Amino acid sequence: MCADTPETDYKQTLRLPQTDFPMRAGLPKREPEWLARWEKIGIYDRLRAKQGRTPFTLHDGPPYANGNLHIGHALNKILKDMVVRSQQMMGRDARYIPGWDCHGLPIEWKIEEKYRAKGRDKDAVPVVEFRQECRDFAAGWVDVQRDEFKRLGVTGNWADPYLTMNFHAERVIAEEFQKFLMNGTLYRGSKPVMWSPVEKTALAEAEVEYHDRQADAIWVRFPVVSGGNTVMVRGEDDDFAGADSALLADQLHDAAVVIWTTTPWTIPQNRAICFGAGITYGLYEVTGRPEECWAQIGEKLILADALAEETLAAGRLDMSMVRRLRDVTSQELAGLTCAHPLRGVEGAHGEWDYDVPLFAADHVTDGAGTGFVHTAPSHGDDDYVVGVKHGLAMTYNILDDSSFREDLPFFGGQAVLKPNGKPGGANKAVIEKLKEPGALLAMKRITLSDAHSWRSKAPVIRLNRPQWFAAIDRPVGDGQDQYGETIRQRALTSIDQLVTWTPQTGRNRLYSMIEARPDWVLSRQRAWGVPMTCFVKRGAGLDDSDYLLRNEAVNQRIVDAFEQEGADAWYVEGAKQRFLDGIVNPDDYDQVFDILDVWFDSGSTHAFVLRDRADGSDDGLADLYLEGTDQHRGWFHSSMLQACGTIGRAPYRGVLTHGFTLDAKGNKMSKSVGNTVAPEKVVQQYGADILRLWVAQSDYTGDLRIGDEILKGTSDSYRRLRNTMRFLLGNLNGFTDAERVAPADMPELERWVLHRLAVLDKVVRDGYAKYDFQGVFQAIFTFATVDLSAVYFDIRKDVLYCDGPSNRRNAARTVLDLLFHRLTTWLAPVLVFTMEDVWLERFPGEDSSVHLVDIPETPDTWRDDALAAKWAVIRKVRRVVLGALEVERREKTIGASLEAAPVVFVDQATADILATVPFDDICITSGLTVTVGDGGGFTLDDVPGVSVQFHRASGEKCQRCWKILPDVGTHDHPGTCARCDAALSAG
Repeated sequence: MCADTPETDYKQTLRLPQTDFPMRAGLPKREPEWLARWEKIGIYDRLRAKQGRTPFTLHDGPPYANGNLHIGHALNKILKDMVVRSQQMMGRDARYIPGWDCHGLPIEWKIEEKYRAKGRDKDAVPVVEFRQECRDFAAGWVDVQRDEFKRLGVTGNWADPYLTMNFHAERVIAEEFQKFLMNGTLYRGSKPVMWSPVEKTALAEAEVEYHDRQADAIWVRFPVVSGGNTVMVRGEDDDFAGADSALLADQLHDAAVVIWTTTPWTIPQNRAICFGAGITYGLYEVTGRPEECWAQIGEKLILADALAEETLAAGRLDMSMVRRLRDVTSQELAGLTCAHPLRGVEGAHGEWDYDVPLFAADHVTDGAGTGFVHTAPSHGDDDYVVGVKHGLAMTYNILDDSSFREDLPFFGGQAVLKPNGKPGGANKAVIEKLKEPGALLAMKRITLSDAHSWRSKAPVIRLNRPQWFAAIDRPVGDGQDQYGETIRQRALTSIDQLVTWTPQTGRNRLYSMIEARPDWVLSRQRAWGVPMTCFVKRGAGLDDSDYLLRNEAVNQRIVDAFEQEGADAWYVEGAKQRFLDGIVNPDDYDQVFDILDVWFDSGSTHAFVLRDRADGSDDGLADLYLEGTDQHRGWFHSSMLQACGTIGRAPYRGVLTHGFTLDAKGNKMSKSVGNTVAPEKVVQQYGADILRLWVAQSDYTGDLRIGDEILKGTSDSYRRLRNTMRFLLGNLNGFTDAERVAPADMPELERWVLHRLAVLDKVVRDGYAKYDFQGVFQAIFTFATVDLSAVYFDIRKDVLYCDGPSNRRNAARTVLDLLFHRLTTWLAPVLVFTMEDVWLERFPGEDSSVHLVDIPETPDTWRDDALAAKWAVIRKVRRVVLGALEVERREKTIGASLEAAPVVFVDQATADILATVPFDDICITSGLTVTVGDGGGFTLDDVPGVSVQFHRASGEKCQRCWKILPDVGTHDHPGTCARCDAALSAG
């Protein structure tokens, strides 16, 4: 500025941003106001009223109504909400009916706990009264959880959710069960099931979790009593070369097969031993022993070679104390018969005086143990299969409370588990008794991962109990179906041909589970649930073809009663006569009082939600089921089996699975450890939008970490996005359509932004369609913070603030308007509260909401790949210039980039590109010279061929725009440049 030019305050003449949108969000306080507003204007119902849209149905996997939400619930419901909202905003009719699982042991257990605290006997309470208490308990938690879910910003039909305990739901669950009854897949059988002695009921695999526990591993001798004399084998030792078959057979007669087990209590139920046909076995003779060793010199043991050293070490022997006599072939093993280790023990009264045969089986490996698996058909799936195949006797030594039957010699009354879930005396009693006849070779205390009830946290056992099953390999009805004759076939076909898996690994997991699973145990010995509405012919055995009453008229009476009165109708006095009188003789049948597996309840939801509700699915199928990875053995699994038994296929077209939530260090969350993160606390401290943004930023296909530092990082990302939206609002103040500029009339910089919008629109839509929320958010965030804040906004601030009425300012404001509509709708499925705040700041009104609009269509004509390639070159050179200026700023040579007028050295092709744009404005300098060649100076390694020499700008500083230009002070308005003088003159 010339010395005689007075300094003038032109700040009031600038077109600075104007907005009331606060920098600080205040989410915890303000979010409830938006929730109340949405409820008042009926957002969800208004969206349903939009006509002509293709439906999209995400079917809600029902949580249990029995406690406050944990962070896993929040993750799940937020993911579902982002799916529903994004689908809706892309033009679908996205329906979401939240639901709750209200039956089953989790709720019954809570009522029993209350009874125990009061010293009350559950069995003394009338069953209908007990069931009502369970119903009231569930209803209370439904209300609590509904408010907690809504606080997370989750949209849906909260006014009319589905509950498995609603009368119509109970009617349909019973009706779906009756389809299994009528199509021949229901049967009563006796096979091992997961049994909780504490809760006295069968459990599904999905109802157990695995925890480490201490166990006594034992190595037990089963003496060979016959066989092994039919195969000629040449020994490895010279002493046995040429031995005849009789001698070899004698060697085996004197030997013992050694088994290993971590469940000593199952030994009294042993009926066979299994070996692996592909495993190499040897005959070992003990030649030496230390003190305190149960092995005897001269005894012979048959072991898998790969496990011999480990087995002997458990018995305090090493390989120098034994010699391997020879191979023992699979043919020989198959011909052996052993004695039960308790055979002939005084006081056994002949209980174990039976032969124990050996069978080859695929489940035997040489990865652990001895290479031989002790087989108790009543206590293991593999054992049961072997037992059925070879006609082994089932045993019924263990009662419901895990105690041995009272009349069992030596062990009567001893329990595997006490009522509190702690170890009982059964294992110790068996171990001590095995010592008497010298059957015990070794014993060791080990830690193993074992099944526990996820409710009582007590261990569960495999126990043979009469139960009701759905056969998954029997033909369903007449067996005619396009996807297969059996439930298993239909399920496997559905998995491969009818369902899209996100991620694809979910397909492999469920396929392998369905492929290998046994029949479905449908019955539970509890009171709170939908009863198994069937009758058994009195006195009929399981082999009788008509032991089940299959009568459509009876079935109809039952479901009609359930529709009006709920499932309690099954338990009122005279129910049997009510349902059977006039159709069959009630005295000929017994009523079944087991309840259905609660997974059958939730597996049936597709029928009473998707099929029956007016707001369900048009074809009775869901577009998506979305749950955690544990639901491959839970809801995904049971829904698949149930639907394949009733409608012949999977009830869903897509399945999305997410991982578990972990603490910040990657550890499993536990109340006892104190590392849990409660959604309520996060919402109170940060707001629900921060929790939602954490979900969007995370890779949900794996386990997700959360903690204070992670949430602080999420909050920082949120602030940067909020500042982007605030910039848009401030600079769009007063914008009208009269200012709008057509893309063809815009400067290149604006057309480059439109190109980026066209590219990003496809990324966003494709990402939302694939449920890739992390990919969508990262793309939007990078665009907002790099392309916009660091480039476009930075460059265009000067035009927006300082220009008078001009095409380039109008073009910039037009682009800001286009950005506003896309960023708010792109981000609305994630930041539901914040984008509503942004929207209402610009478009206030009683019925206004960003959640009532769709993502705007972005014209393909905006895409300009040639322009994008050109601006990629411009931005690279700009980075070198900004890097050079930053060096000068750090050295305090300059305070701002407008004090500079650098010289930029480039090649001819780059110079030609830069000549077509106002490169000084793009670099935010007061002047800039582009020169072809290499003049030395500042460079960046990743931008070869570009160097920058720093020079100060010459002239005076414009008091309005702060550019340093030679013409400042030569215009009508003191201390201004030509551009600012013209703007002031234009008013």
